[in-house]
Amino acid sequence: MKTLYEVMDGSSKDEEKLKKAGEILKAGGLVAFPTETVYGLGGDALNPESSRKIYAAKGRPSDNPLIVHICRLSDLEKIAWDPDGKGLKVARAFWPGPLTMILKKKDTVPLETTGGLPTVAVRFPSHPVARGLIDAAGGFIAAPSANTSGKPSPTSAQYVAEDMDGRIDMILDGGDVGIGLESTIVDLTEDEPMILRPGYVTQEMLTEVLGSVSVDRTILDAASTQRPKAPGMKYRHYAPKGDLAIVEGEPEKVVERINVLCRKAEQEGKKTGVIATDETASLYHADSVKSVGSRQDEEAIAHSLYRILREFDDEGMEVMYSEAFSLRGMGQAIMNRLLKAAGHHVIEV
Repeated sequence: MKTLYEVMDGSSKDEEKLKKAGEILKAGGLVAFPTETVYGLGGDALNPESSRKIYAAKGRPSDNPLIVHICRLSDLEKIAWDPDGKGLKVARAFWPGPLTMILKKKDTVPLETTGGLPTVAVRFPSHPVARGLIDAAGGFIAAPSANTSGKPSPTSAQYVAEDMDGRIDMILDGGDVGIGLESTIVDLTEDEPMILRPGYVTQEMLTEVLGSVSVDRTILDAASTQRPKAPGMKYRHYAPKGDLAIVEGEPEKVVERINVLCRKAEQEGKKTGVIATDETASLYHADSVKSVGSRQDEEAIAHSLYRILREFDDEGMEVMYSEAFSLRGMGQAIMNRLLKAAGHHVIEV
């Protein structure tokens, strides 16, 4: 398969490119596109065959649900039940934006899209290219992240092409994304709303709108055996090719331990990488030391994380270590992705 590549540059030709991409999706094809979080791999959400193609292109287990993307709030009622109005309340507070909600699905959504579950994950992205594409495709696009399953999610079209060239019909290049981590997922099907995947919209922000909001206990624990209700819950995700571990403890001890571990790995002939911060990067000794930003700017850290994991792959890093981060606010999302990427390998000092 030849993958078409179109750059969305803000010119008058963008509308023509979106129309062509929309026709591909309507015909059952796949198109990768930018959102404000990460790049998505889109197919017609109401076409079972399109969902099967997404799973095949990613090498993704078919019981891992896909997120249905919409571009009009009124379309929510066409695919999901919201009897108590929680969904509409959340939508008015956070849509368009990086928030996915889980509701009971309507029969219009095939089980192939929901991973066999009676619930559907729905998001209304804010990125103009994403919204234009959804509209051009008829209003409902199923889209996980546009990467080979298990690898770091792509934050630029370069990394989409690296994983998906020859596997899908088209890539829309909208430049680097803004947030860099996938959307928050909140389950609204139970009495108490529950966060199944942390993201830019934090527990604190959701609590202001919904009152009590819990966090699924598996988010920061080792992988659960339960069937996933949301993407990213069950399987190893976001992982670089080499071995990654998180080192947690007092800052001075963390630096000391990581440097010891890097020296040992280098003596074994392995290339080493360190995920540091602006405050500590100069203290490390490794083949590649990368700062995700200042600890005072969690949004910058989130924005940089996947890019750095991809760069380590490009550089052939075999052993990598990362500092740990706060478990509050956006830090919870950062640690969730790091733990998944490291296979929950944490070294406490």
